[in-house]
Amino acid sequence: MELNLRPAEECAFDAVSLGEVMLRLDPGEGRIRTARSFRAWEGGGEYNVIRGLHKCFGMKTAVITAFADNEVGLLMKDFIEQGGVSTDLIYMKKTDGIGRICRNGINFTERGFGIRGAVGCSDRANTAISQATPEDFDFEYIFGTLGVRWLHTGGIYAALSEQSCETVLAAIKTAKKYGTIVSYDLNYRPSMWSAIGGLEKAQEVNKEIAKYVDVMIGNEEDFTACLGFQIEGNDENLKTLNLEGYKKMINEAAATYPNFKAVATTLRQVKTATINDWSAICWADGEIYKAKQYDGLEIMDRVGGGDSFASGLVYGLMTTKDAELAVNYGAAHGALAMTTPGDTTMASKKEVEAIMGGAGARVQR
Repeated sequence: MELNLRPAEECAFDAVSLGEVMLRLDPGEGRIRTARSFRAWEGGGEYNVIRGLHKCFGMKTAVITAFADNEVGLLMKDFIEQGGVSTDLIYMKKTDGIGRICRNGINFTERGFGIRGAVGCSDRANTAISQATPEDFDFEYIFGTLGVRWLHTGGIYAALSEQSCETVLAAIKTAKKYGTIVSYDLNYRPSMWSAIGGLEKAQEVNKEIAKYVDVMIGNEEDFTACLGFQIEGNDENLKTLNLEGYKKMINEAAATYPNFKAVATTLRQVKTATINDWSAICWADGEIYKAKQYDGLEIMDRVGGGDSFASGLVYGLMTTKDAELAVNYGAAHGALAMTTPGDTTMASKKEVEAIMGGAGARVQR
């Protein structure tokens, strides 16, 4: 497949993300409603991708986000620095003492087990990043002067506020102006869009964003809700995706958006909170490539699995330009990320490639 990446020597960063990073408070094996202590992590749909590209795959990355300039904002910045992602592009926004001007987002997440599904409870209204404007970041400087090979953003950030819709569009338009490849995860969340116009607004915004996207990520629900395309005759539980129906839908989407170079989605059948069947597919050049199937995958923490798929996919596309190999990087990385706690990956490239090659779970000594 053809991806005209900017030369690495011309760019300060291989990849950057634009989106919200929240403080995740995790009750471990317990439940939010009865917890007396929480473990703190950082996490966010767009950020998780960029962190995986650095931590697992060794790329130079940065996050474009904003925090309220207080102790919690500094904690979040410190988490990101520990993960090796550059914090140079973070905007620290002035706030008051109680968060009336802006605040930092919090996400309580319990993992689930067996018949009890995972639960998330977010507290993210009026955050610094939801209020951020293009002027807060200077996209001309980021994409023009510094140089970026790949930008990743998504529908979770776009749905935060009317302002975030505008900031996403400003970022991707500037990125394209300077030859940066853009990936976007539709990640449709009806509860988030409901406050700023619902389904109609989601389609209005995402149809405009789609005009600038090179690699689109999303399942069939995302494509239907955000872009208005549908798969006919699809198995509702996604156990056996109707590949011909998917291919037809994507070909229709690619005809509408000829800028799409690749389209990808994960395939997950949830048997229990801790046992899933897992795979992924990628469309490129009119063909569909399916990743290795991981049946009976045991899950410790499913949050971030899709983001880790995206980072493996992006790494594969950037380094090989082979859609079949890239989707297998994504599926293996996503599978490994769900075997550890927290939103972000703890896997290594060596482990990912071993899983791709069929390595088992025997003790390594």
